[in-house]
Amino acid sequence: MRNSGATTVVEGCGSNGCEYMTGGTAVILGPVGDNFAAGMTGGMAFVYDADGLFEKHVNPDSVVWLRVAMAHWQDGLRSLVEEHRAESNSAFAARLLAQWEVELPRFWQVVPKEMLTRLEAPLTDEPLAARA
Repeated sequence: MRNSGATTVVEGCGSNGCEYMTGGTAVILGPVGDNFAAGMTGGMAFVYDADGLFEKHVNPDSVVWLRVAMAHWQDGLRSLVEEHRAESNSAFAARLLAQWEVELPRFWQVVPKEMLTRLEAPLTDEPLAARA
């Protein structure tokens, strides 16, 4: 999956997800394959990591990843999951939303390093310079 400006919600993806992504938002409600976010230079991704294996699949060269910490991003993520549930009638999305407080800590927010100073809202209350 390569995204250059669209907003998408999918329930998992294979290898090379968000590879060379240049814009838009991708919400992955399931596992990802190897090399996730390789060459990602724009946009943002949110990945639901139920099995705790995401960090083994992300390519660290061009992105940082952290738990979704700020209300601005949490609200946007929830809205996208709600829209996905409404449009697709996804039982999985409905289950996530029904237990949102439990499920939210399982999401990773993935951001290109070069975008860290250009975001519309901060990712955390702490600077991320050390991670970039």
